[in-house]
Amino acid sequence: MRRPAPSPKGLPERPGHEGIGPARLKVEGGRLVDELERRFGAGWKVRAGEVFSSDGTVLDESTVLPAGSHVYLYRELPDEVVVPFDIPILYRDDDIVVVDKPHFLATTPRGGHVTQTALVRLRRELDLSELAPAHRLDRLTAGVLLFTARRELRGRYQTMFADGAVHKTYVAHAEGTPTVELPVTLRSRIVKRRGRLQAVEELGEPNAETHVEALGDALYRLTPRTGRTHQLRVHMASIGLPITGDPFYPNVIDVAPDDFSRPLQLLAQRLVFDDPVTGERREFVSRRTLGARTWDGGSA
Repeated sequence: MRRPAPSPKGLPERPGHEGIGPARLKVEGGRLVDELERRFGAGWKVRAGEVFSSDGTVLDESTVLPAGSHVYLYRELPDEVVVPFDIPILYRDDDIVVVDKPHFLATTPRGGHVTQTALVRLRRELDLSELAPAHRLDRLTAGVLLFTARRELRGRYQTMFADGAVHKTYVAHAEGTPTVELPVTLRSRIVKRRGRLQAVEELGEPNAETHVEALGDALYRLTPRTGRTHQLRVHMASIGLPITGDPFYPNVIDVAPDDFSRPLQLLAQRLVFDDPVTGERREFVSRRTLGARTWDGGSA
C-alpha cells in the first residue's frame, strides 16, 4: 500500500492510530473488496468497514470503483523499538513548530517506522492533528527541523525549502584525512534507488552541491545548496572523511534496531530564512553539540 498522504478532513480516526493519517490508495478499478484481497490480502478491511472514500463514507463489499479512484485505509502498525529520546521544542507559535530532533528518530512514517517518528510523536504530544514537516532530516541525523502547524500553511513553507530559499548549515565530526584541499565546494550527481541502502555518485549533470569547511578538532561545517538523499554523507565519504558513526558510508554496517550507542555525528545546526507568511527574518539554532566521544543519545 502507498505511504500515508495528506488526506481530506473528516475521515474517522482509528483507535490506536492517533496522529497517523490513513494511507491513500489508487485503485485499478472493479469490485473493491476483490482488488484489495488480490493485491494485498486485505479484503477483510473492506468487510470490517475500515476503508473510506474521500468524504469519509465507509465502503463495503458492494463497492465498485472506476480505475484511478482513491480510497483511504489505515495500515496495520508494525512492532517498533521505542526511540528513548525527547524532542526539545526550540520555537512554537500558531504557524510553525521548530524542534531539535534527536538521532535515530525518523521525520515521517515510512516502512517500519511509524509511531516512532517525529511527526507522529509531536502530533500526539502537542495535540496538533494538522502538524506537517516543511522539510525532512534523515532518521540518523539530529538537529533543527521545522513543522507547519496548520494545513493551509504547508504549501508556503514546503515551497520555500523546495526553492532553496532556506540557508541550512550542518556540523559533522569525521575522522580521516581529506583527499582535497579545504575549503571546497563539491558538485556531483547523486542517485538513491529504491531498495538500496546507499546513494551513489554517477556520471552526468551534477544535482548535488555541498560546501565543506574545516573547523578544527575533526569538526567540519557543511553548507548544502541542494537536498539530495544522503548528500552530505556521500560527499564527505567521497573526500576521505566519512562521518563518524555512519553505518552506510563508505561501507554498510549492520546495527541492531535497539542499539543507540553510536549516533551518526551529523547535526543540522542552523536554519535561516525569510518567513513566507510574516516576512520576518527567522533563525533557529540547535542546542546540541558534536565531538569525538560516543554519545548515549541524550545529547547530540
